[in-house]
Amino acid sequence: MSPDGSEVVAPELDDALGVRFSDPSIRAAALTHRSYSFEQELDVNNERLEFLGDAVLGLVVTHVAYRDFPEMPEGELAKLRAAIVNMSALADVARDLRLGDFIMLGKGEEMSGGRDKASILADALEAILGAIYLDRGLGAARAFIERVFRPRMVAYVRGEGERDYKTILQELASADLHAMPEYKISDQGPDHLKEFTATVYLNGKAWGKGIGRSKKEAEQQAAHEAYEKLSDPAARASSKGA
Repeated sequence: MSPDGSEVVAPELDDALGVRFSDPSIRAAALTHRSYSFEQELDVNNERLEFLGDAVLGLVVTHVAYRDFPEMPEGELAKLRAAIVNMSALADVARDLRLGDFIMLGKGEEMSGGRDKASILADALEAILGAIYLDRGLGAARAFIERVFRPRMVAYVRGEGERDYKTILQELASADLHAMPEYKISDQGPDHLKEFTATVYLNGKAWGKGIGRSKKEAEQQAAHEAYEKLSDPAARASSKGA
């Protein structure tokens, strides 16, 4: 693929996004990973657009949360936003849009599975948002973000779908206990049937435990249990007084 966008399958990508770019070079820049830029000795990659897109996404998601969920207090609004704009959630959206098919990667990233790497997908999606904002304006960026992200916000508020409890716990613990979660992992069993156990600590005290077939699953379960405990006012008061 070339940095001017000539080899990007523009109709397929634009159809997936529901956006028609007037300047293909902006779209191409949003899809240019730094590994490709380095190998091709280009002066452009998607990092600046990612920075811009992150701000646009945060603004629109915050506005939608404030507008559409008027009964939700500030703390819950923060949890909602964190669940929607974290790396894992953004990567899932990027996969739904098949964004990985269009990213320009260096050979090393290509060979190591970069097209499905959460960090690369999330960064590319934010870069695309920055590109839409530059090419079509805030109105177009807002329309795209609302179309793609609002259903996920509604599902989250209803308690549907997977929540990123690690991110939610981190924000809640930071605000309430001025502590950062620490996870300790143990495993047992053969490689093909390995089981992981995660324990999450806050200020040196164990708050939750989880078991899963992967470290991520175990940590999410541990974070969920800790979140439930930390959401109990009595438990928070006891911890602060300890």
